Amino acid sequence: MTKTDTIPSRLFQRAEKTPYSPAYYTKVNNRWRPTNWRSYAGEVRQAGKALMALGVGHKGAVSILGFNRPEWVIMDVAAMCIGAYAAGVYTTCSPEEVQYIVNHAESQVILVEDKSQADKIALERANLPHLKHVVAMQGAGDLGDSVMSWEEFMAKGDAGSDDDFFAAIDALEPQGSATLIYTSGTTGPPKGVMLTHENLAWTSTSLSKTMNSENGDSVLSFLPLSHIAEQMVTIHGPISFGGAVYFAESIAKVPDNLREVQPTIFFAVPRIWEKFYAKLQVKLGEATGAKAHLLTWVRSVCTQVSSHKNAGKELPFQLSLQYKLADKLVLSKLKPAIGLGKAHFCVSGAAPISKEILDFFASIDIIVHEVYGQSEDTGPTTLNVNGRTKLGSVGPAIPGVEVKIAEDGEIIVRGKNVCAGYFKDPEASAETFVDGWMLSGDLGEIDSLGFLHITGRKKDIIITAGGKNVAPKNIEAGLKDNRLINEAVVIGDRRKYLTALITLDSEAVDEFLTNAPGDTPLADVPAIRAEIQSAVELVNSKLAQVETIKKWTILARNLTIEDGELTPTLKVKRNKVNENFSESIEAMY
Repeated sequence: MTKTDTIPSRLFQRAEKTPYSPAYYTKVNNRWRPTNWRSYAGEVRQAGKALMALGVGHKGAVSILGFNRPEWVIMDVAAMCIGAYAAGVYTTCSPEEVQYIVNHAESQVILVEDKSQADKIALERANLPHLKHVVAMQGAGDLGDSVMSWEEFMAKGDAGSDDDFFAAIDALEPQGSATLIYTSGTTGPPKGVMLTHENLAWTSTSLSKTMNSENGDSVLSFLPLSHIAEQMVTIHGPISFGGAVYFAESIAKVPDNLREVQPTIFFAVPRIWEKFYAKLQVKLGEATGAKAHLLTWVRSVCTQVSSHKNAGKELPFQLSLQYKLADKLVLSKLKPAIGLGKAHFCVSGAAPISKEILDFFASIDIIVHEVYGQSEDTGPTTLNVNGRTKLGSVGPAIPGVEVKIAEDGEIIVRGKNVCAGYFKDPEASAETFVDGWMLSGDLGEIDSLGFLHITGRKKDIIITAGGKNVAPKNIEAGLKDNRLINEAVVIGDRRKYLTALITLDSEAVDEFLTNAPGDTPLADVPAIRAEIQSAVELVNSKLAQVETIKKWTILARNLTIEDGELTPTLKVKRNKVNENFSESIEAMY
């Protein structure tokens, strides 16, 4: 049987090619400890044989429930190696949501991080007929007789055969399912996206070439691994180009870990960039006198430099000299202080980010390349790249992918990155994948230079009482540019005018207020209301009259996953927001 180019086969080729280069790092006793490619491949082989010993074989399934750890990746790749597939589950999911995914995927084994995640399985164990084994990650402690430790699990592989394991890799087929990615479920139960071995191998190669990734690059792994974007960053990309992965200690430790690691490639969602932006604005705003003048000059130089870089143009001699001086005086200190001193490719994706934030980072010599795509096309559809970037767009199509705008404005996609459909859901598959094209559900425009601009989402379109169609995404992104605003939800479907529900960023509010408000609710503090009104007016000034926000309300709490208002990837569930805050909405009308 012919050998297929797959992520598993690439891992073992990498282990032969650069056996002693670091594959991943974990922080142990305040030191980053490396594991090389030979050891990493050995761990995957042992885990694959252990899964086979537990009865997981071709077309079998495992689930993984935990924060980013080597065990997460080892289990995922091991499942792929033996012709099975893994289904990642967000750590924020409730026991009922965990049960839905694990049962729908028909997982025979689940890997859990700790007691809190194991308890979710215990609560729903009677509703998981396919599940045979629960395995804990290292350091989880004794979770009882029903949970196998990581060491016990790996020991199961001792009885397995290396020949059988490698025969399973050789038997993998391009169109065979490699992994299941469950959508975030903004409009209903999550759907299982079936990504094939070809999808993963082809896309990771295309991305690596597009981003000029190479052996010696490094990444920080911290976003949920149940998301295909982080899987590309942590698993498939590094295996394909030989980069090293640093596993963050926790979400709270990401800023510290970022400064320690100084990765060469950094991918983050807009909320991370927005938080950096808010803090940097405050920090840079504290400069006075000569320092303030110096910063103004440096940012002016960097804005010009970024413009040349994004257009693929060489720097004029004088600008090049100014840039070197700016780097020596400011940038060489500022960028490492954030953790991006070595970064040659920074990315924002998974949700819209405003151009104002992108312009800000460009002014301190950090070009943030926006990427656009879905789980259904293995992550990327379009990507701004070095030498071809237009801030405010989501970039041109990645090489080998076709992107068109349908008659109704919907973005449709065709290429080897498009998935095989939805697991056990032929109806949804038939609706989304038509005549070889994937219907994205997003609305967009392609400009004369081939850059895609997202204008909204079909199901999010607000139709006012006057019959006007309004896409809320860009309005909300504009409001969230203000450092005090954590989340903004535009309301107005079948209404006479648009309004907005706003939540506050507690950290930014603490920095903003010089005096504690006492017993006064934050929503009633005059300084905060004035700042929010200013943000609304700024956004309104850039909009057509029908798109402007007429009234707004500051909610008493943030939107949460627990209350059903956010998905695990922090996307807003509009129907639930409308339901939970109906009184606040009606009060504005």
